[in-house]
Amino acid sequence: MTKIDMPSYNIFIKEGAIRQLSQQLTDVYHGRHVFIITDRHVSNLYLQTIESALPDHVVQVVEIEPGEVSKSLDVYQQVISKLLSQGIKRDHLIIAFGGGVVGDLAGYVAATLYRGMAYVHIPTTLLAQVDSSIGGKVGIDLPEGKNLIGAFHQPGMVLIDPAFLKTLEPREYANGLAEMIKAGLIGDARLYQDLLIKSTVDQEDIIRAIHVKRKLVLADPYDHHERLLLNFGHTFGHAIEQQHGYRTYKHGEAISHGMLMALEIGIRLGVSSQALYDEVKTLLVDRQLVQEPLLDRRNYLDALVHDKKQMTTGLRFVLVEQPGKALVKVLQKEDLS
Repeated sequence: MTKIDMPSYNIFIKEGAIRQLSQQLTDVYHGRHVFIITDRHVSNLYLQTIESALPDHVVQVVEIEPGEVSKSLDVYQQVISKLLSQGIKRDHLIIAFGGGVVGDLAGYVAATLYRGMAYVHIPTTLLAQVDSSIGGKVGIDLPEGKNLIGAFHQPGMVLIDPAFLKTLEPREYANGLAEMIKAGLIGDARLYQDLLIKSTVDQEDIIRAIHVKRKLVLADPYDHHERLLLNFGHTFGHAIEQQHGYRTYKHGEAISHGMLMALEIGIRLGVSSQALYDEVKTLLVDRQLVQEPLLDRRNYLDALVHDKKQMTTGLRFVLVEQPGKALVKVLQKEDLS
């Protein structure tokens, strides 16, 4: 099993790792009661699998509906009420078992219930395995914007089993590829070059994408400087998701449009090249993450007002100079139009 060290927890990666869950938990949790938060889709596929991997534990399950719409205040409150009715105590363990939505929501529940509880991530989507389960960011959405309520709350462990990816629908698989393409563009030119020719990824690719995020998180745990690079494509991407009610575009599709919008702005500012834009556009079209006609960034400018990267001096915006090299620049609204 591959182990990646983070300051306060470990990331374990192995095909079939879910079968070793009980053994891996012994290092981070000594109790018997575990509370699994998952969504209906993952529950239908894998609830029996995870329950059988916890033969010596008392398992309770809270199930939500799949999709970004579940990252809401209402669902957050419903999950907490359900956990309390099941008898959860502060020294029990929460397991986030699912994709990015489940991880963000369950992590925020763990961060706030009883003023903080232990939890672990078992990500089941490519997007969650390479991105959202890493780094301790948790949160929920508001009508005004995405992830506006949240916290930094590190898990006790992240257990990644690539076997879960075998049941992903093609659109959901591509959703994760978008985050890997982003990782390559901001921090690993070789990964990006590989993704130009590969439509499926292996465990080593996943590990490389994780290392891009790990490096930035270690340098800037609380998202003030270097970690901001992970937001490449996300400024407009989050605006697209929010403006379309979190239903029309998956996260990876929205940030794919956002990456192209950012590259367009980079060209205007003399940072990015037309050749890179054309290459990335071709890649994203080929992976069915965007389709023409492309979205017009001017339609999403008003939605940027509540972006978390907005400061009194302007919007901290991520630009890419070349694959593997990115920077943050403070822009004004006129720079984005």
